[in-house]
Amino acid sequence: MTGVFGVYSNKENCFDELFFGTDYHCHLGTKKGGLAVFDGKRIHRDIHRISEHTFRSQFSNCKSWMKGKFGIGVIGDYEPQPLIMDSHLGTYAIIHVGIINNAKELIGDAHRETNAHFSNMHAGEVNPIELIATLINKGRSFADGIDIMQNRIEGSSSVMLLTKEGIIVARDGIGRTPIVIGKKAGGTAAAFESCAFPNLGYKTDRYLGPGEIGIITSGGYRQLMAPRGPSQVCSFLWVYYGFPTSNYEGINVDEVRHRCGGLLAEKDIADGLEVDFAAGIPDSGTAHAIGYSNRAKIPFKIPYHKYTPTWARSFMPQDQSMRDMVASMKLIPNRALIDGKKILFCEDSIVRGTQLKKKVKELFDYGAKEVHMRPACPPLIKLCRFLNFSRSRDEFDLATLRAMRKIEGTTDFDVNQYLDEDSEKHKRMVDVIRQELGLTSLRFQRIDDMVKAIGLPKEKLCLGCWK
Repeated sequence: MTGVFGVYSNKENCFDELFFGTDYHCHLGTKKGGLAVFDGKRIHRDIHRISEHTFRSQFSNCKSWMKGKFGIGVIGDYEPQPLIMDSHLGTYAIIHVGIINNAKELIGDAHRETNAHFSNMHAGEVNPIELIATLINKGRSFADGIDIMQNRIEGSSSVMLLTKEGIIVARDGIGRTPIVIGKKAGGTAAAFESCAFPNLGYKTDRYLGPGEIGIITSGGYRQLMAPRGPSQVCSFLWVYYGFPTSNYEGINVDEVRHRCGGLLAEKDIADGLEVDFAAGIPDSGTAHAIGYSNRAKIPFKIPYHKYTPTWARSFMPQDQSMRDMVASMKLIPNRALIDGKKILFCEDSIVRGTQLKKKVKELFDYGAKEVHMRPACPPLIKLCRFLNFSRSRDEFDLATLRAMRKIEGTTDFDVNQYLDEDSEKHKRMVDVIRQELGLTSLRFQRIDDMVKAIGLPKEKLCLGCWK
């Protein structure tokens, strides 16, 4: 994933707000960070790796030389950002959230249409930020160019551009990623995560609509292009990605997670399941477990504690051995709460299942009598095509696809036959996953219950991972 933040301050220097506002997006990325500030004459930029050092430690020294009233910042896991571009529209810095699925086609078009050229990152890949900028530069204005870019790409792209006129912000054309505007006396900010606002004194003013383009200047936020139409915001923002105090489309993350847990509990209450307590897999599973505990009227306990927030979210490292190491080291079990107990765990999701399998074995090794798992979303059937949730290229990394392959005895089968949550195929898939993980029981959240917990109409949510 990637988090972005932009700010205008009428103080002499916006750096402090930019620094901390960007830092509040660290839960969305662990590899690279970048800042850019316009000082009234030129753009100053800095990019650092943050995989081994925190964002704050890498960028704290920038304050001495990075000064200006306008700035943008980014934290992500792949391409270096911001990039500074020079074009007929002017010089600007650009940051981006999303993924371009038709990059190869667009690069070929750019080569045929113009004398465009792109620098390579590793493995010969083009930095998608350069490709996005090339498309934007086709426009008569920044807003026109962004509109061209949004129409040409397949995937998603929310962008911020730091220009001499101000910060241009644009939300993905289908609205899969959020951009929220915050205001206070003497300042305007834009962010992926609204949790960046309170401690900086900002109050949420508006959520950009899908495809909406605007500009932040000393006069505040001004719309340049109205929203395109229907939105399909990513459902996983509430289930997993989002920070608990953030809101998307006015709906709070933690409240949704509590409702998810409560709906999971209702199914177990109807079935008469008896456990000693509910627990969450830290961090995001904790709120789901609190909701489960409150609805089931059973204790909430913490048999696993996360040692320190400096451990990365374990889905982010691209190397499987590194993911396993992070997952095993960051959570410390408390045997006093585990031994002899029937435990129900809430988890945000089951993706590969490799880390969870080891944790389940560990729980039984520590004396657990039963281990029940309740993911807060349905089984992930497809890799995300719109966000960099995982850069895995093989769908059979997913626990669901591995289970289907085991059932079918081949890789040549129709995934759609497993989508009906009441079908025998679906139930068998879930049981194969349960057996593979060594769980006493496994029940996934149903799609309609997840939608109910979020509180938006189904057609306004992206459910591509589950159907």
